[in-house]
Amino acid sequence: MRTELRKMEKIIIQSCGSFYPAPLAVKNNYTTMKIGIQTWGSNGDIRPMIALADGLQKAGHTVTLAVTSLDNRSYAKECAAFNISYQQIPEQINFDLEAFAQQTFRMNTKQWLETLLDIAFFPYEEIIYQTSQQLAETNDLVIGHHFLYPLKIAAIKQNKPFYSVTFCHTVIPCASHPPFRFPNLGRHINPLQWQLLEYGFDWFLKGKLTRLWNSEGLPKIKHVLSQLLCSDQLNLVAVDPVFCSTQNEWPEQHHACGFLNMNTENDQWHIDKDLQQFLDSGPAPVYMTFGSLQQAVPGWSMELFVKATQLAGCRAIIQTSSEKYPANSQQHNIFFIGRHPHQSLFKHCAAVVHHGGAGTTHSASLCGRPSIVIPFMDEQLFWACTLEQLGLAPKPLPAKLANEKQLAARLNTVLTNKNHQNNASKIGPIISASNGVENAVKLIQTTFKSNLSKP
Repeated sequence: MRTELRKMEKIIIQSCGSFYPAPLAVKNNYTTMKIGIQTWGSNGDIRPMIALADGLQKAGHTVTLAVTSLDNRSYAKECAAFNISYQQIPEQINFDLEAFAQQTFRMNTKQWLETLLDIAFFPYEEIIYQTSQQLAETNDLVIGHHFLYPLKIAAIKQNKPFYSVTFCHTVIPCASHPPFRFPNLGRHINPLQWQLLEYGFDWFLKGKLTRLWNSEGLPKIKHVLSQLLCSDQLNLVAVDPVFCSTQNEWPEQHHACGFLNMNTENDQWHIDKDLQQFLDSGPAPVYMTFGSLQQAVPGWSMELFVKATQLAGCRAIIQTSSEKYPANSQQHNIFFIGRHPHQSLFKHCAAVVHHGGAGTTHSASLCGRPSIVIPFMDEQLFWACTLEQLGLAPKPLPAKLANEKQLAARLNTVLTNKNHQNNASKIGPIISASNGVENAVKLIQTTFKSNLSKP
């Protein structure tokens, strides 16, 4: 299967001959490289790209970051702290996260993805592509979110290399494991299941996803997952190697660089007096958040967290999303907190309840804390199952089925099960030592240099 995919990729690249000349020369061992980075999504899709931009600039490169923010949050302040040139394209999008969550809460993955793209991507495809064209024209290299095929198209048209960043390895094929939710039928049958997944994705999204590609006169592609989404040259998988044991089986352009963690030294946030007093007043609390999804289900999530804490009889810090529970307030054994850098506080907590986003999963594990995962979609369920397999979390509690009794039971399990605590404490130093940003920068530089040497 992998061989067939690589053959197809080579055919496409060869057919695009004139679109893939040698990259621009760079002086002084690539210290003058200009790099454009583009991403789309919520906090978990943006903060890792800021971390990567910071790492590239520290290595001597000049970076421009363009962001399409689904929650309409500006990251100008964070980028300014790292002296990163920042563009928000567009400044505001017509996307109501809360309304979207209520509409899609009980949809399957296919329905959810189609609805998200129809509301929050396709209406902005043209302006995203315009920004992609600008980045490709003014930089030596462009790096994009794995879904940003407009940037890949612009790079091909401008004769520039395009590298991608993926935050979850669930759709990268390997023979020893089937696609997520598929049965493991062995090394000979699993590749056929990966092919089935590819054809399924083509069936429901290929028409819409290839409209721009085809309109630009590029050679027709057969499969979306392997040929449109992600780079053909370098796809940085921003996942710590501890979570992806199959990386040696991946197609050659995929590399697990590790978690792209932002430098917390630049986070202008400190534990205030009231919060510190709460931390000092009893056992380590459980931290509870749904990350960017928190604002999407404010009432339901807060009641779930509060009631479960009461049933479990534990202490908790809950990221609030409701006026009923104002930030920087305390009710009995619960402290409510507003938006802040999670990592700075996780290390003071006993465990983390979260939705299973890639960023929160890595942050909790990096801090050596076990997780309780309440996933809303398949990718989050994949992370939840991965944590369970590694002994870092109990059985996932899908959001569709979650109630306070079930969450309370998992809280009691994690707080009393020393295995979860011990496993988490061991994995934190392993993730910390991997230094994903440094690895990513080296891979980018090595790949770019290798392309320069090609005729």
